[in-house]
Amino acid sequence: MLIGITGTPGTGKTAVTSLLESRTPYRVIHLNELIKEEKLYSEVDTERDCVVADMDLVERRVWEMADPNNITVLDSHLSHHIANSAIVLRTKPDVLRARLQKRKYSAEKVQENLEAEALDIILCEAVDWCDNVFEIDTTSQSLERTFDDVVAILEGLAAGQEDKLAARYRPGSVDWSEDFFDQA
Repeated sequence: MLIGITGTPGTGKTAVTSLLESRTPYRVIHLNELIKEEKLYSEVDTERDCVVADMDLVERRVWEMADPNNITVLDSHLSHHIANSAIVLRTKPDVLRARLQKRKYSAEKVQENLEAEALDIILCEAVDWCDNVFEIDTTSQSLERTFDDVVAILEGLAAGQEDKLAARYRPGSVDWSEDFFDQA
């Protein structure tokens, strides 16, 4: 089973999947690293400072690497394009802005990601692409709490408790659009 930890850059995906790697038996694939290391991209977009992933190549490679007997977790804002289920991490745009600026993102790249977060772009894509989607607001909770929520979802999926999880982590429960666009 492939489960994506996805969300706008800066929402906590890599931090939480790093904990998963060190504390759980789940296999974790960091897609962004894999794409760059194995050159699974079709071009380099210098204007946006990123590579354009060849998702057919990425998907083939992920299935080669996936653990057939256990959950494999995919870490990336692209993971929901491949995974069966997705956990979407969300962060309030004003908090996200500070995180992205700390990473030295350009003003344009920060704005693009804030708009994507406010408009639920990744959540909407995940709902379109995945069988199960769960949402976690990471704005004010600790990494440990986010880790606990992610583990609860992974264990619930492994136990076939999707309905029980849906009540607590219902997609669409987070909405930043009014706050964000009122400030613009």
